[in-house]
Amino acid sequence: MIANILMLLLGLAGLFYGGNWLVRGASNLALSFGVSVLVIGMTIVALGTSMPELLVSVQAALAGKSDLAVGNVIGSNIANIGLILGATGLITPLVVQAILLRREIPIMILITAGTFALAADGQISRLDGAVLLGGFLAFNLVFTMRARGERNARKSLDAETAERTEKIRRWRELAFLLAGIAVLVISSRLMVEGAVNLARMVGISELVIAITLVAFGTSLPELAASLSAAWQKETDLAIGNIVGSNIANLLLILGATALIQPIPVDRAEVQLEFVVMIAFAALLIPCARKQRLSRRSSLVFLLAYAGFVIYSLASGGAPNLLQ
Repeated sequence: MIANILMLLLGLAGLFYGGNWLVRGASNLALSFGVSVLVIGMTIVALGTSMPELLVSVQAALAGKSDLAVGNVIGSNIANIGLILGATGLITPLVVQAILLRREIPIMILITAGTFALAADGQISRLDGAVLLGGFLAFNLVFTMRARGERNARKSLDAETAERTEKIRRWRELAFLLAGIAVLVISSRLMVEGAVNLARMVGISELVIAITLVAFGTSLPELAASLSAAWQKETDLAIGNIVGSNIANLLLILGATALIQPIPVDRAEVQLEFVVMIAFAALLIPCARKQRLSRRSSLVFLLAYAGFVIYSLASGGAPNLLQ
C-alpha cells in the first residue's frame, strides 16, 4: 500500500517538474533557432510525449496482440482532444494560429480519415504501415523546411530579443527538453502502475481500470506538457503538442506497429470509435473559428469526452478501445 502511494506521489511530482522543464527547453530552443514554438511543439515535443503510446503499441505487437494497438491509438487521440485540450482550455483560453486552422488541423483530419480508409478492409497491413510511416517522414520533412523558412525570414530582432537569444545555451535547453520528456514518460508509468495497484487492492474492476487509468495514463505526458504550457501562456506549444501527437500516433505508431505485425481491425468494434475520433478532430475547426478556443468550447470537449467514456463503459466495448 505504502509503496503504491509513493509511486503515485512520485509520478505526480515528476509530471509537474517534467512538464515545466519541457516547456522551458522547447520555448528557449525555438527562440534560439529563430523558429516558432508551434513548430517545436508539433515535432520534437509531440514525438516525445507520444512515447508511451509507441511503447504500448509495439510491445502489444511483439506479444502477438497487435489488435490492441489500434485501440490504444484511437483512445489516446480522442483523449488528447476531448480531455487534454478541454482541460487546458479551461485554465486559459487558447489562441489558435490561423495556419493551424488552414493547414495543420485539416491535415490531421485527413490523416484520421485516411487511416480509417486503410482499416476498412479489416486489417492494417504491412503495406499500409509503410504508407503511414512514409506519411510521417513527409510530414516532418515539410516542417523542417518550414522551420528553415522561418529562420531565414527572421532578418532582424529587436534589441531585447537579441540580447535574450545571445544568453541562451542551446545544449542546456536541449538537456531540459530531453530531461522533461524522459521524466514525463517515466512518471506517467509510475503513476499508472501505482494507481492500478491501488485500484485493484480496493476492489475496482479491471473494466473500470482499463477505461480510466490505463487509457488516461498513456496520455499523461501530453496532459502535463499542455497544462504546463497553458499555465506559462505558451498556448502555441499546448495546441501544437496535441495536433502533432495525434498525427504521430496515427502515422508513426500505427505504421511501425503494422510493419512489425499486421493489425487486424474488427470493424464492428472500432467503426464507431473511428467516427468519434474523426468527429473530435473536425470539431476543432468550428470551435476555434475565431482563432481562439474559449472556456465554453473547452467545456464542450470535456463533456463530450465524458459522454464517450460513459457510453463505452455502458456498451462494454471499452476494454478493446482504451487498453
